Amino acid sequence: MCLFPEQFNNKIEGITGNRIFRLNLNGERNRYQLSIFNAMKNNRREFIKKSLIGVSGAALVPGSYNSLTGFADAPTAPELPGRVLGKTGIKTPLISLGAAETTEPAFVKAAYGEGIKIFFSATYYGEGKNEKLVGDGLKNLPRDSFVVGTAAPPDGLDNRTGLFVRTFDPVAYIRKAEESLSRFGLDYVDIFLFPYAGKKGTVQHEGVLKAMTQLKKQGKTRFTGIASHSDTEEALRAAADSGIYDVAMISYNFKIKNKDSLDAAIAYAAKAGMGIVAMKTTAGVFRNKSGPALNSDAALKWVLQNENIASIVSGMSSLEQLQKNLAMIKNLKLTEKELMDLKQASVDSEPGLYCQQCKQCIPQCPYNLDIPGIMRSYMYAYGYKNTSQAWYTLEGANLPLKPCDSCEICKVKCLNRFDIKKRITDIARIKEIPKEFLTV
Repeated sequence: MCLFPEQFNNKIEGITGNRIFRLNLNGERNRYQLSIFNAMKNNRREFIKKSLIGVSGAALVPGSYNSLTGFADAPTAPELPGRVLGKTGIKTPLISLGAAETTEPAFVKAAYGEGIKIFFSATYYGEGKNEKLVGDGLKNLPRDSFVVGTAAPPDGLDNRTGLFVRTFDPVAYIRKAEESLSRFGLDYVDIFLFPYAGKKGTVQHEGVLKAMTQLKKQGKTRFTGIASHSDTEEALRAAADSGIYDVAMISYNFKIKNKDSLDAAIAYAAKAGMGIVAMKTTAGVFRNKSGPALNSDAALKWVLQNENIASIVSGMSSLEQLQKNLAMIKNLKLTEKELMDLKQASVDSEPGLYCQQCKQCIPQCPYNLDIPGIMRSYMYAYGYKNTSQAWYTLEGANLPLKPCDSCEICKVKCLNRFDIKKRITDIARIKEIPKEFLTV
């Protein structure tokens, strides 16, 4: 692993060869220091050792999960509380593994040993390296005992508008899916998702539907679906009406502003047979850069009160997170304290880190920046402490080198009361991180 996030100290450090890289993040003072310097081999070894210590206190080194847990090689996984994933017929545990933050194949196998059945990755997690990691973790396990899902963004899709700006090529898209299979080391994936789905014209695009249909016919995926961060209601209804998609992965948490209309769209898709999985489920608990302000159990239980949601796709990378989530799904009743925590968080005066992805900011910006994408990057860095995903998300937003220098006063009025200029200037500094430090 070449990038070691240390946001607990408000800095990012990495090491490769005989060089150590450090980027200090200081959002309050809006300044940073970038330095690359030589290191002695002994110091380098000690740096790696310390940097690999995870949140749970367990060193994330090969074999560590096996020795610490004793269940990584369990022959049969326990049965977890679950729901049926729409017309796929898959009975999924209420928690699935979102592997974006996972750094070791052994953790994937440990999660499997504890009863996790569905594992989601994406081609843009570490430029495909995450898919290989998941495949390595599931290697030699019975193929019918787990479900793998992945997503591949199409070329030519403008995330700001949700529409294609270049001709969609079904053949090239199928090739992307084939490359995913190669990285996983599998003959097929169970669920192949079309990400950044929003507009009806994109979800029901003739070429997209053709590619998805072909992937099924060729046996490269069992089921197809969409993943949506914004314009989700439109995407859900369009996907359900198409009759092609089987699954939808959507942003859903207690901070959403349009709960009633979104729930109606979810019910519409579920009635059409689509299986619904929820992502960004704890996004609302992040109040500021220091991390969560309330117990994430409350946020996760809130999501699962909607019985049309079959499973939560939870980003996990430590045994502590895994065990905490597994304990949570055994009793979904919200306690009085959890209800009070959610109520307090809902009226919190702080804007927090979660962006609603409403896109109302885009036409307000004179430079038409992909502000929703930039805000997702900000949340990945300061909320999820996932610097790698923050870097790749920002790369996809095509942020200029000095994005806000031309504006003395920001003209964007954010629904969530974000200081847009300050946040963009802050997260833009992550572009200083050399790409090689992000490989896993």
